[in-house]
This record gives sequence, structure tokens and C-alpha cells, in this order.
Amino acid sequence: MKKLLFKVFFFYLPLLSCQNNTKEFKQVNSIAIEVPKEDGFSKSYFASGCFWCVEAIFESVYGVHEVVSGYSGGFTKNPTYELSNTGRTGHAEAVEVYYDEKVVSYSTLLDVYFGSQNISQINGQGPDIGSQYRSIIFYQNKLQRDLINNKIKEIEKSSKVSVAAEVYPFQKFWKAENYHQNYERLHPNNPYVKNVSIPRLKKFQKKFPHLLKINH
Repeated sequence: MKKLLFKVFFFYLPLLSCQNNTKEFKQVNSIAIEVPKEDGFSKSYFASGCFWCVEAIFESVYGVHEVVSGYSGGFTKNPTYELSNTGRTGHAEAVEVYYDEKVVSYSTLLDVYFGSQNISQINGQGPDIGSQYRSIIFYQNKLQRDLINNKIKEIEKSSKVSVAAEVYPFQKFWKAENYHQNYERLHPNNPYVKNVSIPRLKKFQKKFPHLLKINH
């Protein structure tokens, strides 16, 4: 009976996500834009599947002040949730992380990023499949780019798997609609949140207890 329920659950998981379109996009090579600090907080940008999940994970990290859900990595101006879900905008669901560099380093944020996802999954994360859910790290300068590339080399050497995350120069982040912000926290009983987002968050928290706000 448990096996049957398990199969039924994962059959319907894609229906709980936004869409299920697969199309690969590559950002045109360009110069990275460095984002100035805001109210003393640095900003970094990541994509690794549903932004509800990623926002909640980074929000739980000590030294992170705020996380905003949005879209980045594509070529379409003013993307919306509906347009992004077609898989044709080039954008991926992404997050903007506000953090205190005196408390948490960019290198640690990379550890959070890689340690909270299936690093080898291409064009998706978990049940969310499509270019809009692909993993991307956006660097703003050479130092960040070098840190990212070194981390990837270390991970691939130690794990013997290929890291799927794309590495792009940061260009622009488009904030998502207001109802997406803090979605996991505000909608704990949503089926997708209960069955995908919260388990992913708990898995991360169990793996990195020393990085959590609740332990400081």
C-alpha cells in the first residue's frame, strides 16, 4: 500500500508545480554587473529550482537578512510567472539574497547553494522540470567567478559527478509577483509546500545545523 501511495504521489507531483516544459537556454556572454550594497547588505543571486524552496533555505541561514523571489538568466523583459512557466523566456526562477558579509561569506552561501539541491540534475530540481527550474549561479566579479569555479571543481572531484549548475555573469534580476514572496512560510498547508518545499528545507537544515539562525 505504501509503495502504491508513493507512486501515486510522485505521479501527481509535476501537477503541483508550475509547468513541465523543457527547453535549454544559454545566456549570451556579457560583462557582469556588480550590484552595490543596500543598507549595508550585499546581494547575491542564485537559481536552483522552485524559488519558494530556495527562498526558504537561504532565509534560514544566519547572516542572511532577506531573500526575494524573482526571475533571472533570460532575455525577456519584465517576465511574469505565467510567461516564465512557458519555458520560453530564458529566465529561471531565482532569488536575490541580502546578507551581511561580516557574518556570512559568499563562499559559505555557495556551500548553502550546492548543499541544498541535487547538483547533477539538469534543467530542473526534484519534480520541477524545465529550463525555468534549471540551476544557475550569477557572479558579479572575477573573485566570485573564481570561487564558483573552484567550488565546482572540488565538488566534482570529491563526488565524481558532473555539476549541472550554469555559471552566468549577473545582468538583471526581476522581482516576482508579491504573492510569491515568503510563500513557503505563509502557505505551509499548500500541497507542494508540504510535500516538496518543507522536506527540502528540513533536509538542508539537518545537513547544515551550524549555519542556521535558530542555532545562533
